[in-house]
Amino acid sequence: MENRKQHWEQVYETKSFEQVSWFQDVPQTSIDFFKQASLPTDAHIIDVGGGESRFVDFLLQEGYTNITVLDISEKAIERKRTALGEKASAVKWIVSDIVTFLPTERYDFWHDRATFHFLTAGEEIERYVQTIKEAVNPNGYLLIGTFAKDGAAKCSGLTITQYSEEELVGKFVSDFNKITCLPTEHTTPFETIQRFVFCMFQKK
Repeated sequence: MENRKQHWEQVYETKSFEQVSWFQDVPQTSIDFFKQASLPTDAHIIDVGGGESRFVDFLLQEGYTNITVLDISEKAIERKRTALGEKASAVKWIVSDIVTFLPTERYDFWHDRATFHFLTAGEEIERYVQTIKEAVNPNGYLLIGTFAKDGAAKCSGLTITQYSEEELVGKFVSDFNKITCLPTEHTTPFETIQRFVFCMFQKK
């Protein structure tokens, strides 16, 4: 896990946000799914692997007041806080590997675009799944996006776990009802196409 942290610190030390393959000027897929939940502005929301993502910008613009951003990279969070300026004080920032993260609150919306698929060891995958099951409120939402079966086999030089819709649903079906899943394509800054599957669930 320490090597994983070192990897991501190096990525954010050496590349700007616009130079990484996962860069999105507007995270439209996440925004569209989030709007379906119709949550009040005091809902508790966490963006896992949020780093420099602009999803938090959208949430702040919409007036949400209980936002948490978690990332394994301290550098990524530092850069995002700087970019937000005074608005950063309205966000809770957590530097942690998701595998060892111990939530101190429960969430109404858990957002993970492209963190889950970086876990390749069975026990780490199950630990993260269990954390989500315990940390999301009843009737709360989970939105998770991963590389699809016909997506990339590696990202940022790391091997990832690809998921079909059925496999992703299977990880959470014991505690969550599937709302909808959607195959998506992401165009990287290098004009390559990455295929993802996004699924949104509601806690039973």
